[in-house]
Amino acid sequence: MRVLLVTPGDGSATCMPFSHRFEASLLKAGMDVRNFWLRSRTSPKVLFTEGLRFRREVRQFRPDIVHAYYGTVASFFCLMNSSKPLIITFHGSDLNPVPSGNIFRYVFSHLLSQISALFAKRIVCVSKGLKRRLWWKKDKSSVIPCGINMNIFKPMEREEARDRLGWDEADKIILFNARTDPIGKRLDLAEATEKLVKKILPDTKLFVFRGKTPPSEMPFYYNAADALLMTSDHEGSPMVIKEALACNLPVVSVDVGDVCERLESVESSYIIKRDPKDLSKAIVKILASPVRSNGREIVKKISEGRVAEQVIELYREILIER
Repeated sequence: MRVLLVTPGDGSATCMPFSHRFEASLLKAGMDVRNFWLRSRTSPKVLFTEGLRFRREVRQFRPDIVHAYYGTVASFFCLMNSSKPLIITFHGSDLNPVPSGNIFRYVFSHLLSQISALFAKRIVCVSKGLKRRLWWKKDKSSVIPCGINMNIFKPMEREEARDRLGWDEADKIILFNARTDPIGKRLDLAEATEKLVKKILPDTKLFVFRGKTPPSEMPFYYNAADALLMTSDHEGSPMVIKEALACNLPVVSVDVGDVCERLESVESSYIIKRDPKDLSKAIVKILASPVRSNGREIVKKISEGRVAEQVIELYREILIER
């Protein structure tokens, strides 16, 4: 079985790292897989040349299935440039509403997601909330979150991790993932929470990821930190939550995406309403008596290997229907 993944981005290590790891998990499972990186989703000129390159790739590789590993322009690009059976994975912003930005671009891109879904053979949504946003084909849609590499994201000695990062042992570190969208991720709410925490625990520091940290370094941050904070307005199935759990890092989060499901039965972690006072109380509770969570035991059910098996089963269903 040959599968051609199509992922938006330049293919660098920091670009869509979950796509790199998904490709690796399929290869490990014995699949013949290639990842076509779509270099632009906004330039008509680049999209035209990418279409030529993509059709050439399809002729040479002769995939049985094309898997668009994102919606909007990426999934519609696949639909327009190939007659191969199409499966789409929706990750969050390709179906979720966006709180800011160009409203025309938002409506247009989300319309492309829904049109693509209409013609797809199978759909994967990384959370139940995303599946509910589909206009149709829900009977052909499965909820499968992106998997975690349990060999990369694992507990290690806190002192070792802090030495690697050059962090002071006395500091109390809260991780926050703003990536390239500080407004949608609600960095303002995280910073307001930090100010309240510092009134009680002055050595507290908020460490903000801005999308440039090499994926290979992330396990050191999860193991060196004391807590992870999430305050986003919208998410699909946030990787940062699952990676933190795999490293047994306590989490404080608002109810967003599939976080409630991920934190079910996890100790030393909390779901809190979007209020800095309540969020700060939960953070202080964790920082005042630091105890690692049992997240790794809970999250192992969505390891990369298990997730790959579920997706491969969808591939088989598509081929049987041909």
